This record gives sequence, C-alpha cells and structure tokens, in this order.
Amino acid sequence: MLRYKSRRQFFKTYGILLLAAWMGFLVRLVKFDAFTLTAQFFMFGLSTVMLATVWELMRYLNFVLDKRYPFERSISGRIVLQLALGAVIGLFVRWLIYLFGESHLPFKLDELFVATTWALYVICTVVINLGFFTDYFLQRWKDSLVVAERLEKEKSQVQFDNLKNQLNPHFLFNALSSLNSLIFENQALASQFVQQLSKVYRYVLQNKDKNFVPLSTELEFIQHYVSLLHTRFSGALAISIDVPEDRETRAVVPVTLQILIENALKHNVVDRDKPLRIEVVTIGDYLVVSNNLQLRNRVDTSNKQGLENLSSLYTFLTDRPLLIEQTSDRFAVKIPLL
Repeated sequence: MLRYKSRRQFFKTYGILLLAAWMGFLVRLVKFDAFTLTAQFFMFGLSTVMLATVWELMRYLNFVLDKRYPFERSISGRIVLQLALGAVIGLFVRWLIYLFGESHLPFKLDELFVATTWALYVICTVVINLGFFTDYFLQRWKDSLVVAERLEKEKSQVQFDNLKNQLNPHFLFNALSSLNSLIFENQALASQFVQQLSKVYRYVLQNKDKNFVPLSTELEFIQHYVSLLHTRFSGALAISIDVPEDRETRAVVPVTLQILIENALKHNVVDRDKPLRIEVVTIGDYLVVSNNLQLRNRVDTSNKQGLENLSSLYTFLTDRPLLIEQTSDRFAVKIPLL
C-alpha cells in the first residue's frame, strides 16, 4: 500500500470508506431481509474490504500513471486513459463479487438491482479519479500562485536594488558638482570639502547595501554634510534640525536627508540677501524636510531622478507614501518613518 502524506489523511479516507460501507449495509438490511443479522455483518465486512481494495487499486493506478504517463505529456490523453483503466478495475472487482459471492446466493437478485451495482462500481472509479484530477489541478494552481508570487518578489527586489544603485551615483554626482563650484571660489575650502566629503562618502559606502538605517545614524551623518554646506554658502544658508529623541529610533533609507537637502539647493536661489532656510522636523510618523521657496530660473545640474527614485524606493518599504507639498512660498517633502 502506498504511504499516505499524513495520518489525518489516512483516517479521513478510510472514514469515508466506512461510511459508504455502512450505507450499503443499510440498503441490504432493507432490501434483503432474508439474510440473517450475522450474514449482514459478514457482507458489511466483505464490502468494506472490497471498497478499500478498489480505492487502493485506484491510488496505485494514479501513482503509476504519474510516473509513466504524466499530465504534462497529454492532459486529455491521461484523463481518458485513467478513466478507462479505472472502469476496467471497477468491472473486474464487480465480476469477482459475481463469481465468488453473487452466484452462491440462495435466491436470485433483481435484474435492475444487479445492473445498478455494476454501474455503481464504474461510477465509483470515475468519482475517485475525478478526485485525483481535482487534487492535481488544485495543486498545479497553487504552485502557479507560489511561482507568480516568487517572480513578483524577485522583480520587486531587482527594482528595489536598481533604485538603491541609482541613489548612490546621484549623491556622488551632486557632491562633485558642488566641489566643482567650490574649486573656483576658494581652493582652501575645496580641500577641506574633499576631506569632509571622504567622511560623508564613507557613510554611503558603509550603508549602501542596507535597506534602511536608524534615523539617529542618518542625523549624525547629515551633520557632517551640513557643516560642508555652511562652509560653502556661509550666511546664505540656514539648516535647522529638530527631531525628538523618541523619533530617532525609527528608520529611513540611507542618504535620504542628503538627497532632500541637495534637492532644495539645486532648485532654489541661495544668496546672502535671500538666505535659503531648510528645516528638518518630525510630524507624527513622518520626517519633514521643508524650505522657503525661491526657485531658480534654470537648473543645469538636475537629472530629475532624486525625488522620483526616493519616492519609488519607499513604496517597497512601507504602505505610507512619500508626500510632496508645495505652496506659494514653501516646499516640503514628508518621508514616512519606518
């Protein structure tokens, strides 16, 4: 006998077979009152054995065909073959009953009843095979869902990794653009900028493979970056950070603050007569980076990928969206804390 997947499946299967045997017992009890009670129970035991035999033969047939003639070879051919062989098995078992049991009865059975029992044995094998077919197609459907889900996750992971890989070059591109401007303005400051930039970029390299970092780590990093900006822009730029300690345990995508601050610098005029004021605060479950709006007429160094990539990146990490709000005098980006 083939092994069952679990004891529960075994007892469930044979429970159904016993129920069918009891139903047959009740039919015989009403139909053949000439049998003694002892004979009735003997017939009950015999019918139980026959039902179990048919079931196990059908299981073995299904097992053999899975090996020799799988559904992948021809679904319609497999179904027709299994139904035909199942019918043969059912008729063979019914013939054995006729040969060794029915012919020895002390009375003649009703012809309609006999014909019905022959048909029932064929129908029984059809029902069992339909159960096997249903189980196969259900399992195939479940497997397809698992494969589809795995492929979707792999696709999402590829997209996620691509976005992260785009953010790091974006950071370097903006830093080199700033350095290029500073070289012409003040070479001493440019040298200092390079030294500080090495510390900043070390942070990027250390965290480039991480999906997110604690907000406290990001804030520590951004302080180095802000010091570079204050050196470069002197009194033309004011950056304030006010984040409660209880929010610093939350997380953000690495270099989020650098991207948002750099975005404000690229798109706005930074001048001592018109200082750019950037504020970093938390509101609820969001980290908010905002600035007064004084847009440049032209932005030469913008590749228009920073905010777009950052927004897409956060969609992989949280159901809460990255929000962009703009009024006549202020621009704000709200980052969902992780």
